[in-house]
Amino acid sequence: MKGLAALLMQYIRVRYGRRWSNREAFGRWQERQVLRQLRYVQANSPYYRELWGDRPLTQWRQFPAIDKAAMMKHFDRLNTAGIRKEAAMEVALKAESSRNFHPRIGDITVGLSSGTSGSRGLFLVSEREQAAWSGTMLAKLLPGPLWKAEKVAFFLRANSNLYESVRSGKLQFEYFDLLEPIERHVERLNDYRPGIWAAPPSVLRMLAEKKREGQLTTIPHRIISVAEVLDPIDAAMIQETFGLPLHQVYQCTEGFLASTCRYGTLHLNEDVVHIEKEYVQGELSARKFVPIVTDFSRTTQPIIRYRLNDVLTEAATPCPCGSVFTAIEQIEGRCDDIFYMESAADGRLTPIFPDYMTRAILAASPAIEEYRVVQQGGEELEIELLTAAESDREEVERQVSASIGALMRRLNCRIPNLAFAAYSYKPGLRKLRRVERRWQIEHSHLPL
Repeated sequence: MKGLAALLMQYIRVRYGRRWSNREAFGRWQERQVLRQLRYVQANSPYYRELWGDRPLTQWRQFPAIDKAAMMKHFDRLNTAGIRKEAAMEVALKAESSRNFHPRIGDITVGLSSGTSGSRGLFLVSEREQAAWSGTMLAKLLPGPLWKAEKVAFFLRANSNLYESVRSGKLQFEYFDLLEPIERHVERLNDYRPGIWAAPPSVLRMLAEKKREGQLTTIPHRIISVAEVLDPIDAAMIQETFGLPLHQVYQCTEGFLASTCRYGTLHLNEDVVHIEKEYVQGELSARKFVPIVTDFSRTTQPIIRYRLNDVLTEAATPCPCGSVFTAIEQIEGRCDDIFYMESAADGRLTPIFPDYMTRAILAASPAIEEYRVVQQGGEELEIELLTAAESDREEVERQVSASIGALMRRLNCRIPNLAFAAYSYKPGLRKLRRVERRWQIEHSHLPL
């Protein structure tokens, strides 16, 4: 009952309260929340206390930033619940193998990130934090009030107590395991007929294909893209098939970071997290930044000045919704998926952002239905294509080659060798990354 009361209070606070007239007033409020969080963390997390030393908390923006490697290395002394990494990992892995997703240590929920960067991360959430997260999620994502009957279908790699906690009153929630075949998902959707779908865009696209084939007979009234970068080619196909705008959630181990407003604009959830913007240098990198997250809503596993491995693009113009929260034009993808090509002038490595590659490929030919591009080496790109049945594949490949060549010349880079292959991605445990760098480069050699 206590958890439900906390959920309702957070829902009301986020949905109907907290209105700021301008960014300056909001900034003052946010600073107070951060300082309150820092005082608690300093008193209860040995790792952060030693990391910050004797610096005054008001200088928190100068504190060292951490990342996933540091969080996992110092997990035992970073969290405030006294939970050891080995014990948490054992509980989380057991849940993964059994597909029984109710892992707890005492009253703390234990979760495991998907590990798209090659290393998996643990997260800890208390019952209070779980209730607050649920209230925030419901306030930002439900199209109607909490007391209105609603059915939700969540498509996830792994279920969790955290996701189960969004059940409230007339809200029905069903978990769809991504390891199950798409035919099973279609069967369950036709029977359950949920009004809200939340799924990775790769899964939403497959459901759209089943809708076009006549196998999927139900249509939701809200679709939410989660877990993967939403690519323009997928967004267009999904919206055209279902006749609905596509909403987004930017959620990761480090918090519920962004969600779309009624106009479909993605806004940072700056009422629960503070996000510093580490802007990317370069003339062609305007408005692109790496977020450094300070979550002032979580105390069990504090997230303070945590540098994410993502690149976001800030919107060029304000959103018509009038929110003071930062509007995001696009989630580019992971820093590790920025391509690097040699400069034609001096051979130095030049960053090629994922959206550059996406635009070059999609602009090449309307016959491209699916694609993936992988940097295998300094001068090697592998491009997987699925083209329309009536198209001339060789001609499409020539057009893609010409488009990528034009991009490289524009950026004054040497033109790479291109190897084309059939499109082969299958949804499941591995997230779809349409732009992926497998070429390993020492970070000390990178210009970004």
